[in-house]
Amino acid sequence: MMSWRQFREARPDLADAGQRLLYQYGVGLAFLASVRRDGGPRVHPMCPLLTPEGLFAFLVPSPKRDDLHRDGRYALHCFPVEDNEDAFYVTGTARPIHNDELLLRRLETQFLDERKMKTRPPYFSEHHLFEFGIERCLLTSTTGHGDPSPKHVVWRGPAS
Repeated sequence: MMSWRQFREARPDLADAGQRLLYQYGVGLAFLASVRRDGGPRVHPMCPLLTPEGLFAFLVPSPKRDDLHRDGRYALHCFPVEDNEDAFYVTGTARPIHNDELLLRRLETQFLDERKMKTRPPYFSEHHLFEFGIERCLLTSTTGHGDPSPKHVVWRGPAS
């Protein structure tokens, strides 16, 4: 499993494309798939935070957050692009971040800055911070909707 930093070092082309697609609307937006208690999939929108060090997210109290605490396996897919069918998808294992106040404050500041907020929302203290390790990636590039020959780049990290 690799951090975002390690992934960027291994495949800067994929990391740059992924960052563009995840942040195409100005803040990180993606669909997060997690594993329900019964083993089935669960998909919800979420707001990833990309830093030079890692791929993170603050998750509100929710079934997806409970899923990740129980079973960290995830898949993350960017929101659709308006004028083409480009896509970015990563899978791996998420882990909760505990007792790293410096990282927590830095990511909280980034979260607020990206949303042009001056103060924390009242519910923010209920969020749990997760880091998403990267095991696999898929980047799809197209010339527009209905492209008959989309380009797919599949990347697998070490031992995946």
